[in-house]
Amino acid sequence: MSENCNPNDCPVSARVDALEKEFNRYRGNSSETHRLMFDRIGALERSGAALGEKLDSIDEKLDGLAETAKALTEKPAKRWDGLVDKLIYAAALAVVAWIAAGMPGLG
Repeated sequence: MSENCNPNDCPVSARVDALEKEFNRYRGNSSETHRLMFDRIGALERSGAALGEKLDSIDEKLDGLAETAKALTEKPAKRWDGLVDKLIYAAALAVVAWIAAGMPGLG
């Protein structure tokens, strides 16, 4: 303040007081705004963690479904392989029986 200003009747003093009140009001509002922002960030972090858990659970279920689908697709192939094995054993047994019978039909 200027040395020429009367402390009881200074126009600058009134302006400083008004600015101080306005600053305090803004500070109070910003504190509330910051609290609300931090609450919202916390809620987002919690929902993100819950979403991550759900995605992990879905991933595990998909892995199980993939294994089941693979087993189901391999099942007919295993049956076919078993049938081919039995046919080979039957043919080999027929040849052995033919030889054991003295190879009839060869003259």
